[in-house]
Amino acid sequence: MAAPLTFNYTVTERFLRYVAIDTQSDPASSSYPSTEKQKDLGRLLVSELQELGIADAHLDPHGYVYATLPANSSKPVPVICFCSHMDTSPDCSGANVKPQIIRNYRGGDIPLRGDPSQIIRAADHPALADQVGNDIITSDGTTLLGADNKAGVAEIMDAIHVLLANPEIRHGAIKILFTPDEEIGRGVDKVDLKKLGADFAYTIDGETAGHIEDETFSADAALITIKGVSTHPGFARGKMEHAIKIASRIVERLPKDSCSPETTEGREGFLHPTDISGTLESATLSLIVRDFTETGLTKKKMLLEEIIRDVMTDFPHSTCRLEIQPQYRNMKEVVDRHPEVIDHAMDAIRHAGLTPVKGSIRGGTDGSRLSFMGLPCPNIFAGEHAFHSRTEWVSVQDMEAAVRTIVHLAAVWEERA
Repeated sequence: MAAPLTFNYTVTERFLRYVAIDTQSDPASSSYPSTEKQKDLGRLLVSELQELGIADAHLDPHGYVYATLPANSSKPVPVICFCSHMDTSPDCSGANVKPQIIRNYRGGDIPLRGDPSQIIRAADHPALADQVGNDIITSDGTTLLGADNKAGVAEIMDAIHVLLANPEIRHGAIKILFTPDEEIGRGVDKVDLKKLGADFAYTIDGETAGHIEDETFSADAALITIKGVSTHPGFARGKMEHAIKIASRIVERLPKDSCSPETTEGREGFLHPTDISGTLESATLSLIVRDFTETGLTKKKMLLEEIIRDVMTDFPHSTCRLEIQPQYRNMKEVVDRHPEVIDHAMDAIRHAGLTPVKGSIRGGTDGSRLSFMGLPCPNIFAGEHAFHSRTEWVSVQDMEAAVRTIVHLAAVWEERA
């Protein structure tokens, strides 16, 4: 492969530009995208792509950015898409992000200057041990950083910049897709795969440099609706059945030493309450159900049903309804049918000077649903760490490694065509 002698990286400057734009999504919104401000970043990306010479770059009404880097190879090459999401998590503010760069990190804790209580502690972030000598970007501690997933966005943009600047790197047609609302599970609800026209795809939305993930959780949402018995509290003895207390009892009965995010790791799944609200007469309890297998999901649903039955025996005049909504499924079922998608990515990671590590995501990406929509789509590292928190961080060198990986991956597909 004819690789460039020098990468004139623009990824850091792009990243700092993108995190300044608030793109937080909103699960309570029924619009699409859930927040109009996500389009602010979309419009900037379209403008930058057009300045690079990508003529078809555009933002559609739903907030998706589509673009094509035309092939420069004479061979028929599968069309590859690189995808990242523009929104940031509702769990933590993404407004007025003030990034700081720790040059030549020497190890140890990283205090965040905007809030003295926020410290990125080396003991809590073992990945920092691999970053000594690198340049670490954080927020000031008052907001999240937005590396999830603006690091991926910046890396794709810089990779396109590199490919255009180095036409000797042969590649097929490259599709670019930037999505809204991934953080609230709606990232591909309105995507037009026919218009996208890709054969295979990669989300650039992972953590540690060198990692590629071909497996995600399978995911369901659970909604519990409780109807209690309301009466005047002064005359309630033997009559009142408090809906909020019923919901609280269900939460209290969830396993304490297993089956929760704070007690599981690796391939263990969980039941996780995410929202509780209500009044004396009615209440709702939302949970997410996660496991790598359908059998594991089923067992957790059965456990939840058993807890509800047991709790409701103490409230004979109240009702409780459980609804399960599928969210996404483990991408491995689809990706395994196309081994070249992983093989080529691992080769590209090696070309980028890293050791490839294949693993699983304790979560999901747009790639989970894209895979089951007919576009096999594993996940490649972006270098982001401590997602959804004010202690989120990314290193400049890891972002640059992701740029190299994307560039090499485009070339590997052309070589093997």
